[in-house]
Amino acid sequence: MILVIITLTNVLGSEVPAQSYIKDTALIEKLPEEKYNQFYDSLKHKANQNKFTRIFYDFLISPPRPYVDKKEMALEYYSRMEGKTISEIDITALDVFGPNLEDTTKKAKSWVERTANALHTKSNLNTIGKMLMFKVGDIIDAEELYENERIIRALPYIKDARFFLEQDSINPDLVTVHVITKDRFSLGVSGNVNGTSSAALELYNQNIFGVGHEISLRFVGHLHKQPYMGLETFYSINNVKGKFVDVSAGYMNTYLKEGFSFELEKPFLIPSMKWGYGASALRMHRTNQIFDNDPLIIEEPLDYSFYSAWAGRSFQINENNYNSSQVVISGGFYNRTYHHRPNPSFPENQFFSNNTFYLTGLTFTQRRYIQDQLIYSYGIVEDIPEGFKNEIVYGFDANEFGNRHYLHLYLSNGNLLIKRRGYLFMSAGIGGYFNKSKFEQGQVQASTNFISRQFNAGRKRFRLFIRSNYILGLKRFDIENLDLSRNEDIRGFSSKEAVGKQKLSVDLEYVLFLRREFYKFNMAFYGFADVGVIGSNKKLIFTQNYYSGLGLGLRLHNENLVFKTLQVRLAFYPFHPSDMSFVGFIFEEQLKKNFYSFEPTAPAPLDFR
Repeated sequence: MILVIITLTNVLGSEVPAQSYIKDTALIEKLPEEKYNQFYDSLKHKANQNKFTRIFYDFLISPPRPYVDKKEMALEYYSRMEGKTISEIDITALDVFGPNLEDTTKKAKSWVERTANALHTKSNLNTIGKMLMFKVGDIIDAEELYENERIIRALPYIKDARFFLEQDSINPDLVTVHVITKDRFSLGVSGNVNGTSSAALELYNQNIFGVGHEISLRFVGHLHKQPYMGLETFYSINNVKGKFVDVSAGYMNTYLKEGFSFELEKPFLIPSMKWGYGASALRMHRTNQIFDNDPLIIEEPLDYSFYSAWAGRSFQINENNYNSSQVVISGGFYNRTYHHRPNPSFPENQFFSNNTFYLTGLTFTQRRYIQDQLIYSYGIVEDIPEGFKNEIVYGFDANEFGNRHYLHLYLSNGNLLIKRRGYLFMSAGIGGYFNKSKFEQGQVQASTNFISRQFNAGRKRFRLFIRSNYILGLKRFDIENLDLSRNEDIRGFSSKEAVGKQKLSVDLEYVLFLRREFYKFNMAFYGFADVGVIGSNKKLIFTQNYYSGLGLGLRLHNENLVFKTLQVRLAFYPFHPSDMSFVGFIFEEQLKKNFYSFEPTAPAPLDFR
């Protein structure tokens, strides 16, 4: 079966001792993974002594290297000290350029790097300390250390994090935990030009003052629509007072929309967390979309308010097993009130209805994380989720045009394949609304995502990505249509003609990771072939309209920066619709893709898009 797959805090609170700067992590015992790498580096050095052995090394020994289970190595390293008491916690935040986790004494070489380090505010040690799930006096728990390392590494302003353990020379039952983090340069800039009439420029800082707060200012301009120069601004606080609660607020006033937003969220970061909850508010005085990325564009601006809240309680099936399955019971509500909307007309009046949607969910999930590199990032550690998430959600829609019930079933699973030959994710879901007389706004969906292991091409490494997505609308409203314009379907495709109530897309991508850098930017060439089929829900999908996209491109990214990935792409669209051309060329920014995490979330209806 197949399935689819994101005020100020008190900085001085929850203090964690921050001791002396670690001069050189080489003095601390290395992880087994590092010893493994040292062996191959030594072998490579010897092979480079003559041409024949260098070629032999490149093609037979150079990547892909034998699979290394980095999680087992890390757990083995931490397990050596398991049961001992933490006597001291030493936190070090490294500069962006120069030092690394293997040698903290390295210095930035160029004046550009030294200037960037001077401009950058290093992460506040108390802020990092609040992210720790252990304290002085606790007993070493290998699984907890591994998960805590992952949580810190997931922060947008952290490039990498590592915990080193040092046994006390006098009392062998005491251990010092050295927490070393490496920042990213937190200042970023982004922008885009839309035709000849509009453009946008964004400035942001993902670690303002070093306390982990995020701020962004996006200036949006249009030559013919008011306001001619508008602003979108957002401010976020991560891990408020060390409670793992995230808060964000925003204000928007551009030619596209005007309003404000607020969101509070405490996610189920780890299986042992018993409670998760959240709340949000959105007040839009003027917008042509109900939500961002909604495929439906409204000609007459909407004026509406949206409020929601939820909470969930987790129960571990085996509390003694850190990676055990968990059952989560959750409930919440969504309220939407329109102050100005298109005139509701039967039978589609419920699409723009004032309503309160009550939802409850039962989720059965398990998750664990393994480590690898060169998947969606460029040479840094990536935490890959394995596990499953199966949920059933029931809802009651208290609607001004008639109350309805809602029900859906969603199943998902993702794991490494046997003998580590790749990663496979599958998901499937079915759901819809119903009352005593009819069923409506239903859907069936299925998805797969396959990522191959690393292969070698001389001294280069590559992976193969295959993704498929299918969705069938059942008794959807006429105003609701699917399209192929998302990058998850046919990248770069944009057409108002290719729409329907049913679609199937299959994407094939070959990514070649280059070892050479371009002005400190990692490079990856890629080629792709995308196929999409779309049309009516009354016929088999294979009898519908076919479209495709073929092309190649180059991605540039520097993991030391918070900048998005830069992408240059040339694409060809055989059998293209009349409202788009055969050739497409684009230079754009791209957000990094994320894995489906199997994390329990707020109960919500399935997306039809």
